[in-house]
Amino acid sequence: MKGTKSVISDENKRLCVWLKRQRQEKGHTMRSLSEILGTPHSFIGKVENQERRLDVIEYVRYCQALDVDPKEGLKQVLSA
Repeated sequence: MKGTKSVISDENKRLCVWLKRQRQEKGHTMRSLSEILGTPHSFIGKVENQERRLDVIEYVRYCQALDVDPKEGLKQVLSA
């Protein structure tokens, strides 16, 4: 990963795909999730399109808003 930004890494891609799938399975739109998080809906779009990374605290809050276990998402990062 030398010289590679994590926002475009394979690991980040797997995490973003997982987060988007969780959002959809929970029946949330980008707007409904952004309302729970107190962020603009564009924040959700940027995360899901890998234009923005989540820091650890944001990731945990994102998972809490979706009512999913953050450890499950980390498994996506560590797989492969």
